[in-house]
Amino acid sequence: MSDLPSNSEEAQQALEAHFHEVLTLLGEDPAREGLVKTPERIAKSLSFLTEGYAMDARAILRSAIFEEEYNEMILVRDIDVFSLCEHHMLPFIGKAHVAYIARNHIVGLSKIPRVVDVYARRLQVQERMTFQIRDAIDEVLQPVGTAVVVEATHLCMSMRGVQKQNAVTATSAMSGVFLTEGTARAELMRLIHSPQR
Repeated sequence: MSDLPSNSEEAQQALEAHFHEVLTLLGEDPAREGLVKTPERIAKSLSFLTEGYAMDARAILRSAIFEEEYNEMILVRDIDVFSLCEHHMLPFIGKAHVAYIARNHIVGLSKIPRVVDVYARRLQVQERMTFQIRDAIDEVLQPVGTAVVVEATHLCMSMRGVQKQNAVTATSAMSGVFLTEGTARAELMRLIHSPQR
């Protein structure tokens, strides 16, 4: 991995130069009106889409832990996920559902989507991202159990390759009672798939 942070001015200039060359190799003219600023735009876009490398999911969680006598399931569902597949650098887009069963302390609700973003904003595979989200919550909150379910459409499968536009990939990572108790898992699935009001 580079020693330069992707949002540094030096890194931005290097990215712009590389994308200028990529446009040329693709047979385009980087000097034509529509493409003059494209290398700069791509560099800024990629810096944003990969800003998760500079973020600490565990610190985000630790910043908003509250003692509370609550020991039931907490589910934040339908969290938008936008990530880049590390194999083709094409987007995968979907929803994450994150649940945990508290053990006398809870975390601020906004921190759960922030943790999802930390791992989504990296070059990723969906399987690893699902485990990373679970592991961060397990380590910091030490809940009775954690469950993460991610459902996503991968443009590397729909735009190219097998070209299956309607294929959805689902991954899950669970711990604690979500692995050992069927009732907890059944409640999770019921809540995830219940219609919104």
